[in-house]
Amino acid sequence: MLFNNVYLWVLHDRKSGALLQKNLNNCVHLHLVIQNSEKMVRRYDFLVIGSGIAGMSYALKVAKQGKVAIIAKNPLEDANTYYAQGGIASVTNPWDNFEKHIADTIDAGGGLCDVEVVEKVVKEAPAQIRELISWGVDFDKDEKGNFDLHREGGHSEFRILHHKDSTGAEIQVSLINTIRNHPNIDVFDHHFAIEILTQHHLGQVVTRHTPGIECYGAYILDQKTNAIETFLSRVTMMATGGIGSVYQTTTNPLVATGDGIAMVARAKGEIKGMEFVQFHPTALYHPGARPSFLITEAMRGYGGVLKTLDGKEFMHKYDTRGSLAPRDIVARAIDTEMKERGEDHVYLDVTHKQAEETRKHFPGIYQKCLTYGIDITKEMIPVAPAAHYLCGGIKVNLDGETSIGRLYANGECACTGLHGANRLASNSLIEAVVFADAAAQHSLPLFRQYTFREDIPAWNAEGTTSPEEMVLITQSYKEVGQLMSAYVGIVRSDLRLQRAMDRLNILFRETEDFFHRSVVSRDICELRNIIKVGYMVIKQAMARKESRGLHFTVDYPFKDPNSVL
Repeated sequence: MLFNNVYLWVLHDRKSGALLQKNLNNCVHLHLVIQNSEKMVRRYDFLVIGSGIAGMSYALKVAKQGKVAIIAKNPLEDANTYYAQGGIASVTNPWDNFEKHIADTIDAGGGLCDVEVVEKVVKEAPAQIRELISWGVDFDKDEKGNFDLHREGGHSEFRILHHKDSTGAEIQVSLINTIRNHPNIDVFDHHFAIEILTQHHLGQVVTRHTPGIECYGAYILDQKTNAIETFLSRVTMMATGGIGSVYQTTTNPLVATGDGIAMVARAKGEIKGMEFVQFHPTALYHPGARPSFLITEAMRGYGGVLKTLDGKEFMHKYDTRGSLAPRDIVARAIDTEMKERGEDHVYLDVTHKQAEETRKHFPGIYQKCLTYGIDITKEMIPVAPAAHYLCGGIKVNLDGETSIGRLYANGECACTGLHGANRLASNSLIEAVVFADAAAQHSLPLFRQYTFREDIPAWNAEGTTSPEEMVLITQSYKEVGQLMSAYVGIVRSDLRLQRAMDRLNILFRETEDFFHRSVVSRDICELRNIIKVGYMVIKQAMARKESRGLHFTVDYPFKDPNSVL
């Protein structure tokens, strides 16, 4: 507005969420600012942040009725889904049934599974498998045309559909091809979500007790131009995957920095179950490799046997199911054996199996190990546990809704209640497509009643400078991984958790100061995010005064019969 020849410019302050009023005396400058801001606003019916199976399957389900934007911080292929080897669990044969799959899931979950959610996922799984096939996913079949099913740890039956040992890649590529050919879906790769937009960005003080918090879209960094765009949406789906990069050793791609969980937590959404971090028992042991190469659970289902470095089988000491026990049991057993013996890995042995069959079932693993000079048909595979999957995350209901209006979450960043205290192998991919369907069914009848919040201000970078030293970010990132792996790993204690919290608080203060002084970059945002999710893992681990599932503490070695997720 014009008043006494002075133009009033209202900008957003990213530091406080308040509205700052700035006087601009130059009419031309004001015009250019407004023009540039307008160019940087995009409007979509559905904003999907994340490009794995959780985000893409939701996008395909809603795109028939509205325009969809998919935000991917790397190329679409670079998602956790792509690296999933084992397969996807579903009842598909006559000798299996829903009751068995439900019982296996609840047993693995340490008594904290939401039974209603388990029943939903298991019973709806076959229909979602058929839809995946309709999108081009090719699951292996036997000579009779039936699914060639694997069995994995914790499963009482052979029910794992797979595509050789690269099921995730097969699903990811098939969905990408379908996405790329859909006229209602726009893909923004090399774009990074900084923050979701809520009433906070309109100047309202928002706390965890504020009723009616809503999501209006997100601030998105275009990594090619370094411009920060405002994406307005009627509905937003958070599907950013897990937090593996919080740990020094992980099977996850390095994009797994917990971005969605951190964003929702900062927006005062509800987060739960963060203490339940699953360590995959068998990652290929190769010092310095990051991420660690995953040796699929299916290899133990195939007949692989875990052995100490002197060639002795040891899992029978810990569980009657031996090497086919659930992941939490196997990971702790390996951790115990390594610490007692002072060794940094164990072996997985498939040398007793027929060589041609091994090469046929696990061609990817066979070739990968060969690059390290290991012929798995003749030599045992060195393995050690690595951070693999988060069972907690953004709390959602049966429809995939978060505690924030107009915001859904799906996949590894969401806590549905399916996994409880420990995920049953190959349940995550099917959970993602079932809850994508649930969220689509819930959001499609509603999305047109939501309007775009045109009063969201443009991102304000005033007063920031380029980071002088990238080494500060790099070093802090390494420190987070080291302290999380050392103190918040497979076995925990009050002392370890407190030490981790004390160190992380120092890194938090340093990073927040750096963030507010610096021009926004993906690097500083990812560092900020891993610190945030690391803090929540520690805090929720400290609050759980028992050992259950993936959370084991020497100070409270027994289960609390009254505990809940």
